[in-house]
Amino acid sequence: MSVLLLVILHMLASLEHFMLSSGRGTGESRVQTLSMAVTGDETAATGDMPAYQIRTPTTTLPQGVVMAASPGTLHSPQQLAEEATRKRELRLMKNREAARECRRKKKEYVKCLENRVAVLENQNKTLIEELKALKDLYCHKAE
Repeated sequence: MSVLLLVILHMLASLEHFMLSSGRGTGESRVQTLSMAVTGDETAATGDMPAYQIRTPTTTLPQGVVMAASPGTLHSPQQLAEEATRKRELRLMKNREAARECRRKKKEYVKCLENRVAVLENQNKTLIEELKALKDLYCHKAE
């Protein structure tokens, strides 16, 4: 578990470094957040519990900037509505195309069945005629 914590702390430090280096870390207001930093020894005197120290970072963010899980997820309600509308239109368009393709395949399948019926009807007619001819031949031989 302490390895996971170290990875998370490293990611936070990298994010803080990115914010400072990209110019997003300077501004009028300071954001106070609590973060945990591992002390020099990963375990306290008890031996099994990690020891943590709470500190306030000195990172500053521009006025009105709120840190979220992912910077790309910050959208206004209008943008969210537009995104939902766009996704719905895309889904409907794909659904219409899939329905069109399904109808085309069904027509093709029905045509194949109609052709097969026609072939089997012709074959049946031929076999009936052949049977009739054989019966006539057999009846004439019997007489």
